[in-house]
Amino acid sequence: MSDFIPFALPDIGEEEIAEVVDSLRSGWITTGPKTRRFEQEFAEFLGGDVEAVAVNSATAGLHLALEAIGIGPDDEVITTTHTFTATAEVIRYMGAHPVLVDVDPRSMTIDPERVESAITPRTRAVIPVHYGGLACDMPRLAEIARDRNLMIVEDAAHALPTTCGGKLIGTLDSDSTVFSFYATKTLATGEGGMLVTRNPRIAQRARVMRLHGIDRDAFDRYVSKKPAWHYEVVAPGFKYNMTDVAASMGIHQLAKVRRFQARRAELAARYASELRGLPVLTPRDADPGDTHAWHLYVIRLTAGAGIGRDAFIQRMAEQGVGCSVHYIPLHLHPYWRDTYRLRPEQFPHSQALFESAISLPIYTRMTDDDQSHVLDAVRRTLS
Repeated sequence: MSDFIPFALPDIGEEEIAEVVDSLRSGWITTGPKTRRFEQEFAEFLGGDVEAVAVNSATAGLHLALEAIGIGPDDEVITTTHTFTATAEVIRYMGAHPVLVDVDPRSMTIDPERVESAITPRTRAVIPVHYGGLACDMPRLAEIARDRNLMIVEDAAHALPTTCGGKLIGTLDSDSTVFSFYATKTLATGEGGMLVTRNPRIAQRARVMRLHGIDRDAFDRYVSKKPAWHYEVVAPGFKYNMTDVAASMGIHQLAKVRRFQARRAELAARYASELRGLPVLTPRDADPGDTHAWHLYVIRLTAGAGIGRDAFIQRMAEQGVGCSVHYIPLHLHPYWRDTYRLRPEQFPHSQALFESAISLPIYTRMTDDDQSHVLDAVRRTLS
């Protein structure tokens, strides 16, 4: 057992290290054969005839997805206030406006009925955010989108390998889905992400725009029989490509995703069992037959806890346990609050969640003794 249990740790093995070393020795350290391989294997993992486009962050992937579906100035895109700022900031990148709505109080995911009530003639798309590893109500959101001619870009930063209706997130009938491979995620490459889509036009546009709007990737240019120096800029693109060093990690992380999820599910089940009877509300599991990725384990203090959220986290730290909060809702941040004149009372469920939520450590390198340490600290804190 560690002296201090951090909130999260990546699970990097010798396979990832060896693959990174192989990339360094090969000379391909930017976008090259390992990135291409990672994309192919990721698409095969998901199935459903999707194409996968590797990028340097989920933020980049969300931006590329909105650009590819033609979101533009003064369009409106509906998303949830209970998310990281990246979900909304990419909407502003396009000159469009995020329309923030509240969450369902039990699932902590975007409330479809509030989405429907927020639609205006300027609404073009919805970005649902799968929270903590639990899928949004995608059947209802898809129904709303079809009825109102809206596009869907899923923020799946927490959702590998989450399922909804028995299908992996990334294979639903959305326009595109974006995953995160940040250091704390269920698949970690340090920084990185993947845009997946069944629409070949979106995939092709994302590939062009991820590297300066150039019509050929660097890998294609340097292995092609055409002159390596020749390329054409066909659009004002971005610098969003993934490196082969990151992809080298991703290849082997992907091979472990099922095992990682099984261990996270074990940890989550133990938390649920041993926290029963304490003044906390534990997170909702996936519906029968579906998979929760358990990227986060978010408990909520109830009225009988006798302690506030901030004091709880401080006391846990004093006992050698790192906790976090997911999230400070967007309506509380100065930019979003002041730009769109947002008030907490517009988002009662998100606000209540924020005031009571604590993310406990959950990661695959956590031992049973580590989790016992966390549980003992929770009991002492609540006593």
